[in-house]
Amino acid sequence: MSIALALLAAVADPSAATVEGAAVPAANVDQRGEEIVVTGTRTEGSEDYTISSQSTATRLPLTLRETPQSISTVTRAQIQDFQLNDINALLTTVPGINVQAVESDRVYYSARGFDIQTFQIDGIGVPFAFGIQTGSIDTAIYDHIEVLRGAPGLLSSTGNPSAVVNFIRKRPTRELSASASAQYGSFDTLRLDADVSVPLTGDGSIRARGVGVYQDGDSHLDRYHLRRWTGYGIVEADLGANTTISGGYGHQDHQSHGALWGSLPLTYSDGTRIDYDRSSSVAPDWSSWNVIDRQIFGDITHKLGNDWVVRVSAIRRATNEDNELFYVYGNPDRTTGTGILAYPGAFLAPTRNLTLEAYATGPLNLFGRRHEVMLGVNRSAQTYKQYSSYAAVDVPVLLPDILAGSYPKPNFPQTYTLSLDQHTRRETAYGMVRLDLADPLKLMLGANLTHAKSDGYSYGVPSRFDATRFLPFVGAVLDLSTNVSAYASYATIFNPQTETDVDNRILAPIRGNNLEAGLKGAWYGGRLNASVAVFQTRQDNTAEYAGFANGRSYYTGIDAKSEGIELDFGGQIAPGLQATGGYTLMRIEGEDGQPVRRYVPRNTGRLNLSYAPPALPALKLGASAQYQSRIVNPSGVFRQKDYALLDLFARYALTDRISVSANLRNVTNTRYLVAANVDQSYYGAPRTVLGTISVRY
Repeated sequence: MSIALALLAAVADPSAATVEGAAVPAANVDQRGEEIVVTGTRTEGSEDYTISSQSTATRLPLTLRETPQSISTVTRAQIQDFQLNDINALLTTVPGINVQAVESDRVYYSARGFDIQTFQIDGIGVPFAFGIQTGSIDTAIYDHIEVLRGAPGLLSSTGNPSAVVNFIRKRPTRELSASASAQYGSFDTLRLDADVSVPLTGDGSIRARGVGVYQDGDSHLDRYHLRRWTGYGIVEADLGANTTISGGYGHQDHQSHGALWGSLPLTYSDGTRIDYDRSSSVAPDWSSWNVIDRQIFGDITHKLGNDWVVRVSAIRRATNEDNELFYVYGNPDRTTGTGILAYPGAFLAPTRNLTLEAYATGPLNLFGRRHEVMLGVNRSAQTYKQYSSYAAVDVPVLLPDILAGSYPKPNFPQTYTLSLDQHTRRETAYGMVRLDLADPLKLMLGANLTHAKSDGYSYGVPSRFDATRFLPFVGAVLDLSTNVSAYASYATIFNPQTETDVDNRILAPIRGNNLEAGLKGAWYGGRLNASVAVFQTRQDNTAEYAGFANGRSYYTGIDAKSEGIELDFGGQIAPGLQATGGYTLMRIEGEDGQPVRRYVPRNTGRLNLSYAPPALPALKLGASAQYQSRIVNPSGVFRQKDYALLDLFARYALTDRISVSANLRNVTNTRYLVAANVDQSYYGAPRTVLGTISVRY
């Protein structure tokens, strides 16, 4: 991190823009030398830990330095080096992002103090049901991930002023390529994957790609077992020199057993801490999350001439859950063990989402200068239902019995009740102009007009809203030298909520904004990027967990403001040395100026390093460190002190096509609670090892 600060502090001379042996990445040039349009820079085959351009922030293919918001990237090289095989492992390496696994199969993500509630896939937003990710997401089908911190209101009609995570899918290549790997590690974890790209015509104008992954393994948690398989296929075709069309299908099946719904009660009834083994779990063998996620998608890109491009995209996502779960609540008596109640339930939860988007980008020549324009429309419709079946509930249980997993599977009624039925629709129009006011100064002016409507009910209470909001965006970038720029931006967001209060009334929509300013630098032809920013993020009426009653969690709305400083860097530090990382220092206060959301760490640090010695290119070594400051649960009865985790890896190429590697996680065997969002938690994994053999063609 001190390296990045030093880089930003010094204004490098023009000669520092290149380095011996470092070629400038060609973001939008194919193997025939023709310009093409893609949703993001492809990073496969490169050892770089940064990208040359992104479109998550504005739809315009801007470099990180040209973008007036904070952006981090995780490239395919970094994913493979550190075996970031699911999104939870990946996001723990991203500066400013917190992964809060409140249960074994449901996860909250946050940035700048607030929850991340929208992911994007190739730039199209897909919001979470209930604002939480259920089931895992395998990263094998993605080329890289872009994370924009701050309010994504310009392009995203849903979300919080925290961050948006954009998954850039793998695309077919014009030449035959294939890779496969086999992995085995701690807790009998087995993973097999294959990736094949095939040109279907001699010139590669029609091409296809397929990815398949199978993973099966136990866990450090007693009785927990996860089996996941992922399939992905895409066909892409050039319909002449100016038009490219693609379509594909993705499928992921996540099946877990011994799965936590809720987690461990952490204190006795007298308030003292319960001493658990790191493997402790209250879930019996039969408790399970079964989540099937299917996606059908397609897009067409057309070059109109004069550098104008039009793109139309569609994604249909269908998620099905079939869960049988076991929840406990209450606090046991230290002597008798009584005081805990069991609440088992079975649930069916289908979610259907259809999103259509069209946008155009291109230049506009005015007053002797070339400006850029972006216009788009988006329509999203989502249906979420939950069917529930309860056996005997509020059954007294003893702590030793549930830790042993001895609670028998109930005879859940065969007839399920439709407890929740919500239909949400959003229509959005957005636009932006990037004005070239002077050679060193670019000004961005944009806005998003969103109409959001919802009908339905949740556990007997209507869940309706109908609102239209205008969300402005302003950003500016001023080049201070060949390598360093200053920037500032203001972005807004609003987000209707589905959480309910203790009286089962839906909370009012979230309103928020993000103001930030800082410095950005790019060196070595864009192969090293760094930034430092100060930010102020406001979010009103944020849903915060307030308790559990009558079989459901209830929430209260709070107004909060976070302020902080954020450092981010990534790319080539020196020949053979790649790095990403950063540090976030912030405070989060409520209306009265008192700290709120104390389960969000105020300080987080990330550092990821890999080194391939030029004298021994077959060898590659790396380390990843993650730090967070203390967290406190909402009721204040327990806290997790600050801690750091260290991961290591080593890889050796036996031949040009075969390599072996080993990844060691939590090297220091640190003991820590994974989250404090609610009054329960569980312990993270101890030291683990994963071995890999990879083959590529």
